[in-house]
Amino acid sequence: MGRQNRGTNAGPQDKQHFSHSHILKLIVNPTETVLTCNACEQPNNTNKPFYGCNTCQYFLHENCFNAPRFLNHSSHPAHPLTLLPSATYSSCSFTCKACDSAGNGFCFSCACCEFDIHLQCASCPSLILVDKHPHQLELNFGSPYEDKDSEYVCDICTEIMNKENWLYYCGGCDFASHLQCVITSPEVGVFAKQQRPVPNPNSNSNPNPNPNPNPNPNRNPNARVEMINSANEADEQIMAAQLRAQIAARGREACLDLMTPRRRYGYY
Repeated sequence: MGRQNRGTNAGPQDKQHFSHSHILKLIVNPTETVLTCNACEQPNNTNKPFYGCNTCQYFLHENCFNAPRFLNHSSHPAHPLTLLPSATYSSCSFTCKACDSAGNGFCFSCACCEFDIHLQCASCPSLILVDKHPHQLELNFGSPYEDKDSEYVCDICTEIMNKENWLYYCGGCDFASHLQCVITSPEVGVFAKQQRPVPNPNSNSNPNPNPNPNPNPNRNPNARVEMINSANEADEQIMAAQLRAQIAARGREACLDLMTPRRRYGYY
């Protein structure tokens, strides 16, 4: 996430974000001018805080600014998702696995599986009520039917739905809907609880030499600062490793394209 910048040119509410090299300043009354968030690609249509760099025309909603760097999402339980400021594909865009639409802003990505989703899709609620249906709709990460090849339509827009995409569904009424038909004004909201990588208990690292099982952290005022800095450095190293793995995978696939021109990617 971002961090508050205490530089001489920064105000008390100005902040630095990992996705941009300049300080992002708090914009007062952001709805007076239509600005687009570089993370979720949605306009500033509310009075909620908005941060920006006027020199670069780079803007972020406060919710997008505070999106976690790593996310364990139930739609992809095999691996944690990494927040990327832009897709690492050659097109610099991605196709969201949740809603099947293109994205050019931030994405939560799994480099191992080529799994990418919008920030707003990652924060879709698990249950939702809409005026089109009397019951709560449950978020499903794919076809709700046993026969995964069966086609079904959105009961709001009546269009055939992609069987691989997420949907809201009422099992009792067999009522299905696209995400975008239910959430017409998407906004980044509450994410699942962030969990950092758990150290391997079988590693050869030295055990804690402190015999006191309940040490008082206030005895060392710098301990908490060092712990936070170490966690941030670990986050950056993991993100860099995942980016290197994804870029290497792109290089291998590009070589295969030269050898087999018929190969196609779903992201282009």
